[in-house]
Amino acid sequence: MASNFSKNAEESPEPCKAEVKGSIPSWLQGTLLRNGPGIFSVGATSYDHWFDGMAIMNSFAIKDGEVTYRSRFLRSDTYTSNMAANRIVVSEMGTMAYPDPSKNFIVKAITFLNHTVPDFTDNGASNFIKYGNDYYATSETNYIRKIDPVTLETQDKVDYMKYLPVNLSSSHPHYDKEGNAYNIGTSIADKAKTKYILFKVPANVPALKNVEVICTVPCRSLLTPSYYHSFGITDNYFIFIEQPLKLDILKMATAYMRGVNWASCLKFCPEENTLIHLIDRKTSKVVETKYFTGPMIVYHHVNAFEEDGHVVFDVIAYKDNSLYDMFYLSKLKENSGMQDDNYSRPSYKRFALPLQSDKDVAVGEDLVKLKYTTASAVKEKEGKLMCQAEVLCEGFELPRMNYDFNGKRHQFVYGNNVEDSVLAKKIVKIDTDTKEMVYWSEDNCWPSEPVFIPRPNGESEDDGVVLSSVISSNPGLSSFILILDGRTLKEVARACVNTPLHKDMHGFFIPQENMTSHQIRKNSPKIKITRISRVHGRRPAHQASDTARSNGPYET
Repeated sequence: MASNFSKNAEESPEPCKAEVKGSIPSWLQGTLLRNGPGIFSVGATSYDHWFDGMAIMNSFAIKDGEVTYRSRFLRSDTYTSNMAANRIVVSEMGTMAYPDPSKNFIVKAITFLNHTVPDFTDNGASNFIKYGNDYYATSETNYIRKIDPVTLETQDKVDYMKYLPVNLSSSHPHYDKEGNAYNIGTSIADKAKTKYILFKVPANVPALKNVEVICTVPCRSLLTPSYYHSFGITDNYFIFIEQPLKLDILKMATAYMRGVNWASCLKFCPEENTLIHLIDRKTSKVVETKYFTGPMIVYHHVNAFEEDGHVVFDVIAYKDNSLYDMFYLSKLKENSGMQDDNYSRPSYKRFALPLQSDKDVAVGEDLVKLKYTTASAVKEKEGKLMCQAEVLCEGFELPRMNYDFNGKRHQFVYGNNVEDSVLAKKIVKIDTDTKEMVYWSEDNCWPSEPVFIPRPNGESEDDGVVLSSVISSNPGLSSFILILDGRTLKEVARACVNTPLHKDMHGFFIPQENMTSHQIRKNSPKIKITRISRVHGRRPAHQASDTARSNGPYET
């Protein structure tokens, strides 16, 4: 298994049929896209960190009980420059690239300047984003790359900075039922201010040209903005966690000169509390109450919802920043998926933020009145609440759920079991009401993040299937796409591919009707298309969500 992390992948751009075992539900029609690093060495140079590898995109098209697979490397500017030089010449977060010693002084001087004021990579190896009718490969820089979701061909390079002043941006946006996308980015030292910008990309074409700034949140410190990977959303609020994992901008400017990577400029400040920002979507302002909790690091939000005067949100939290270090390739090779004594297990935490005023509440009193959670919010002083979370389980990561319930109270979450290592060997489903968990696993198999797809007109929240790409190291058994029953987590079918799969990061499912309309628009741009909306997982009207979308790709 260890060799999979440093071995370069091979692309398979031509579609090929997978061997299906079992029976794929007839209603499951669409394409699962997966994204992650795939090239780790170029010429005599190698990346130090797994996250830095150049992106390979995988597509699994499911139609009429069959699965067609293809993959392509993202032809980013980073890819083009590295391949042309036959060495790594574009720096990534965990790998600093230095010029060939034979290069002249001018080349070295230009390289130095490019690292003092970093022009970040466009190697979008983390996820896919849908803006309007377009799909993009993304990481967390100001660059995203448009792709063809059918052929996986790389198209335009897009710079967020042309549309709004964000140097960094989350790779986990949210979508509403109309197809509008919501995201957050960091604006560093713009007009002597560093701030977080929440923005909306409307569901029209060209989408980014009509981007709207919803709200700006001042950073607690000018030159050390907080790192974040995702955020939360409900019908009426955004939840943004300003955590004590900070990016030191001054250290970044001198990192190249000091011979260290940019990741070393991320610092965890355990002496600082975590600040939870609650932003009112109607007023576009941060609510006056200040919510704090102890030091923690969050990469993935699970979901958020409103109930009985509270905003409840679930996250996967770590006690320190050791997770990033676990993905250095030397570390992955050393541990090979076995238990590591230095491994910091994540906790699935639930927070509850009271919305009512605390003016008539005594200091020391808990304002959380919900009966089903032990989460608390204790008044420290006027307008300041110290929040403690309920821990639902340990060793759970890469959470996915039925996105039709996004912004509403949910019961079921799917993820990877990472009890002993960052390398998941099990898929897990948790019932957040009963805390019961069920698992899927197979010897010598490593599943990816699971993606839940609801059955049309489903009878329950978990009525659907779970998709995961699985790496197999069993002799004679190829890697495969796994299809599990969303209720029981029992195997429904698998589609074996005749090419090795590699560990990836995140996935994005595009329903067939969305893919078909995309193809019609692309090939016949003068034809006017009228979209007929569909509804997944119908529920009573009082449970309908303004936040959950019913006709978009399923991505959290």
